[in-house]
Amino acid sequence: MPQLRSALTQARAVFAKHRGALRTSEALRLGIHPRTLYQLRDSAEIEQIGRGLYRLASDRALGNPDWIAIAAKATKAVFCLISALSYHRLTTQVPHAIDIAIPGHAQLPRIDGLPIRAFWYSEASLAAGVETVKMDGVAVRVFSAEKTIADCFKYRNKIGLDVAVEALRMYRERNGRKGMKSILHYAEVCRVRKIMLPYIEAML
Repeated sequence: MPQLRSALTQARAVFAKHRGALRTSEALRLGIHPRTLYQLRDSAEIEQIGRGLYRLASDRALGNPDWIAIAAKATKAVFCLISALSYHRLTTQVPHAIDIAIPGHAQLPRIDGLPIRAFWYSEASLAAGVETVKMDGVAVRVFSAEKTIADCFKYRNKIGLDVAVEALRMYRERNGRKGMKSILHYAEVCRVRKIMLPYIEAML
């Protein structure tokens, strides 16, 4: 069936051009017929890494497939709190869920098999301190270490004050005084400067 082989070849090329990963809607928009997409899936040439998100099975293993699946599904989400602390290596906690910040009006993204804990942020807080990093070709948004520490003090009743203080201590041990001005800036953004100041002064 030359026509089918041609369609499969073209679909593989489209996936490869887009770093091996596409959402179903993107694949259809780029000219891949649903039948071709399912043929690639059924033959194990592509694999599903999230609801409506596929990648070439021949690509190297994903470094963080859960984050990639969420980033592809919820493009405005920012990884925050315990998840961001773990990313920045500022916690001894083992994350039991994936913490994301989303706009106040947004719905919680649901991805099969992933425990997601959402926090609704104001526009100003959601826009502050965001870093965009590439994970296996997918743009992933995560709060900077300094913004994350301020957020942890803001949400101390949710995650525990001990977690926030530990993160601040680990940051201080790693960076010294460098970065403390930035942390205080985000403390102002998060309206926790008065709460954080005694802890910061005790560590200086």
